[in-house]
Parts: sequence; C-alpha cells; structure tokens
Amino acid sequence: MNDYGIKKIDDYKWLIPKNEDLGMRVDGIIFADEDIIEHAVNEKTLDQVINVATLPGIVGASLAMPDIHYGYGFPIGGVAAMDCGDGVISPGGVGFDISCGVRLYRTGLFYDDIKQHIRELMSLLSAAVPKGVGSSGKIKLSDSKIKDVLTKGAKWAISNGYGMDQEQEYLEENGFMEEADPGQVSPRAYRRGSDQLGTLGSGNHFLEIQKVEKIYNQQAAGVFGIEPGQITVMIHSGSRGLGHQVCSDFLKVMGQASARYGIHLADRQLACAPIDSPEGRSYYGAMAAAVNYALANRQCLGHWVVQTLQQYFKKSADKLGINLIYDVSHNIAKMEDHYYEGRKLKLCVHRKGATRSLGPNSSHIPAAYRSLGQPVIIPGDMGRYSYVLTGTNKSEQESFSSTCHGAGRLMSRTRAKKTVRGQEVKDYLLQKHGVVAIADSMASLAEEAPLAYKDVKNVVDITQKAGLSDKVARLKPLGVLKG
Repeated sequence: MNDYGIKKIDDYKWLIPKNEDLGMRVDGIIFADEDIIEHAVNEKTLDQVINVATLPGIVGASLAMPDIHYGYGFPIGGVAAMDCGDGVISPGGVGFDISCGVRLYRTGLFYDDIKQHIRELMSLLSAAVPKGVGSSGKIKLSDSKIKDVLTKGAKWAISNGYGMDQEQEYLEENGFMEEADPGQVSPRAYRRGSDQLGTLGSGNHFLEIQKVEKIYNQQAAGVFGIEPGQITVMIHSGSRGLGHQVCSDFLKVMGQASARYGIHLADRQLACAPIDSPEGRSYYGAMAAAVNYALANRQCLGHWVVQTLQQYFKKSADKLGINLIYDVSHNIAKMEDHYYEGRKLKLCVHRKGATRSLGPNSSHIPAAYRSLGQPVIIPGDMGRYSYVLTGTNKSEQESFSSTCHGAGRLMSRTRAKKTVRGQEVKDYLLQKHGVVAIADSMASLAEEAPLAYKDVKNVVDITQKAGLSDKVARLKPLGVLKG
C-alpha cells in the first residue's frame, strides 16, 4: 500500500493523495475496509483509480465504491464527475453494458404461498424469458422501430403493451433519456439490437424470485410496500449487443479524438473527448439511445414475468399485488447539477458499476418516495442476499450522489470456472441455501458462483457507514434464472 501513498481517513474511507508526478489532477478516494483495500491493491485496481484522476476536467476526486474491482479503463465501482466546460467523456467510464441496471417488483404473495411452487415457477419463467449469449427475443424490430425504441425507451414498450402506464413514474429518468440521438448509433448496433429486446442475456444478468427476509427501516419499507416474508422479483440486465456495439464503436472514435485534442492518456482504455466536442456530443447521444434500449429491455422482461405469474396463479396483476418499486441503472454517464465547494456546477457524472443515490427532496425522485430518498437496489450473488436502500444527502457531499451497485467480483470469470464446476454450484445453492438455479449453461453458473464475489452484506454495510445510502430491507433469493 505504501507504493500508492494511500492514507486511511476513517474505517470506511481511504485517500490516495494527488500526485502530480503521476499526472493526477485530483485525489483518489475509495470507500472500503482494509480487506477490500488489500484486494484492490493486489488486483492493481488502485492503478485505475489513479489513472482516472489524470483525466482533464475531473472534479473533486476519482472515486471508487466498496464493490471496486478491475475493469476496462475505469475500475468497476468507479465514479468520476467531469466539468461540462472543460471536462471529457469516456466510454470506459460507462462500460460495454450501457445502462445495465436493476428492476424490482413487489407482489402480494408471501413465502407460504409459493414455497411448494418455486421449481415449477422457475421452469415457466425459463421458458418465457429468452436468455443466454446472443439470445433472440420474441420482439423483432425493423430499423424504424428500433429508432423509436432508442428515442422513447420504456415509453415505447409500455405504449406497445409491454407493461402498465403507472410503471413509468418508477423508472429512472421516467423511462427514457431525452438526449438520445439514434442517428449516432451504427448500422451494426441496429442489427444487433433488432432481435434482442426483451432478452436477459448472460454473464451476471439474472432474474430472481426472492423473499423479504429482514426490514431495517420500517417507515421506508412501508412506503415501498414491503414486509417480511413477502415475495419480490428482481431483474438485472442491460442494453445487450446494441449497447456493447455502441461502446466498441466509440472507443475507436475516442482513441483518435484523444490524440487530436492533445489529451494524454495514462491508459489507452481511457480514450475520451471533450464533452462539448463533436465526438463527445455524438457519444453522449448514442449512449443515451443505448440507455433507452436497456430501459425498454427491462420493461419487456418485466412484462414476461408479470404475464407468467398471472397465468400460473390465474389472477390479474392487480389481484396478485404486483407493482414496480423502481428501476435504476448502474452503467451510465449523466449531465447533472451538483454543488462543489459552494458552487453549483453542471457535471457529467460517470457511474461505472455505481448507482445513483439521491437524497430526500430531489425532484428526480418519484413523488411517493421524495421524503425518503431515491430507492437504491443492490443485487448480491446467487447464494446470499440483495438489498433495498435509500439515497442520502450525505452522498451528494461525498460521492456526487453515488453508491455501490452490487457485491463486486473477487475473482475473474476464467478463474471461477477453473475453481468450481457449474453442477457443483447448482447443487450447493439448492442443498445449502434452498435456491433453485436454472441456467442455459453450467459454465455460466460456475462464472457466477458465490465464491467469485465479495459478501454483499459487507459491501452494503460499508456504504451505510460511509453515509452513501441507508438500508431498508434484505432480500433472500429463492429461485435464480441465468443465461
């Protein structure tokens, strides 16, 4: 750790002092405990925190959440706020899976209602929800229809019968980013998106049936409509091949732009361009379009889930008490107003593997939740827990209203597959935790084995103790669907 000059500020916050010899324009700050810091040092992820601190226009500090692990250019769990006047925008600060995010439904069902039906329900959901690498969905889109999706996001899905009108209020950005520019999305990305709307994908994407196991904040839980023993459904997916292609396309564009604008890169994976440049504006428009595709994708996935539950229980969604709690992205860059050193600044906040965590009274929060703060949904691994939290005002001061996004990996997918077999993971989940896991591939179960992840409980505890978000409820997986 001495090589980084790292200093412990308190039990949950660490400082890498600005080092001009390394080209750092600001400090690095990591929210973590000693074990997480040690892992980040060994993984060389702190190098990435330092590298991000060299980017032009970065404000405050190069930040990392407690689920920090090694990523492309930026660390996963990285947050960087760039001044819109002289700062840059970087595809590496968003990631390949643009607007990967989480959607959470509550139901009027309780554990006793479904405990004998979990395996059958998971089988039906597996049949209803397309999943896996390169999977095709039930929705086939022409270029003109994809353009509508890229423009309108979840609004397109709802208006075409995939979901309920009242859900739109409970989506980040009300379900679409107005800044989307479908004209900046390449023909290849259009092709990749033509048959993947409403598909789960692979990797860490999942669909879970869960039960509410513990309540930490009764008032907030009451507002969210959740109580112990209740059944929830969580969906984790993103913009699929379309978003991946947008990132790939603009990494090439930004690589050339960095040189053209004389931007020195500590790592070529940090390729970027000034926010207010043709390349910067083009990327932001294409990224926002991919965000809209992801929001529409999760909206359609939610529709397949609700439809399946209705058919199985032979009741309407209303009678089953199915309602959307919230849908939030964690791979995104957004233009936001923040206060820094007493000044209100327009910033481009990159959140890569990080979740927005707005405090109470923000106008960007649904009216029903405004007194609490934004819902923050944090998935864990298949064998442990997921969490519902709320944003805090302190997170505005500490992290530009950002918090963690999940457990964070401890080992790579390659190492996980060498360590454990998928069938062993499947058996372990059922025998040890009572979790029914269904996957298209045993390799995908091995990649996502619980041992490959940090304990999300520890990660969430750190975010709470650091003041970035407040715990509301803990959710336990009962059935997991993987690609």
